[in-house]
Amino acid sequence: MPQDKSNTFTKIYEIVRDIPCGNVATYGQIAELTGNRRLSRVVGYALHSNPDPENIPCHRVVNRFGEVSKAFAFGGVNRQVELLEAEGVKFKDGKVDMKTYQWKKRLL
Repeated sequence: MPQDKSNTFTKIYEIVRDIPCGNVATYGQIAELTGNRRLSRVVGYALHSNPDPENIPCHRVVNRFGEVSKAFAFGGVNRQVELLEAEGVKFKDGKVDMKTYQWKKRLL
């Protein structure tokens, strides 16, 4: 875990807030945008601890294969799928089509 967890979590939450409705990002993508691509597990921990799920759309974060979290903290796996589908995200064989729905944000 990084030395200053609160600053790292704050940065993660800021990035996740920027994911547009109808798009998804991966844990690794969020980690890279924080400046440390090795923090993907920390991203997962931060999102599981999300203090404001109404404004920090952690349901828009999936794994690199387009799979939703089996331990989605805010209603389970089915709830994450429901939230994404309500935003227009389509699933094929239980996975998000990453070519279509992955957020294109890149490092500056």
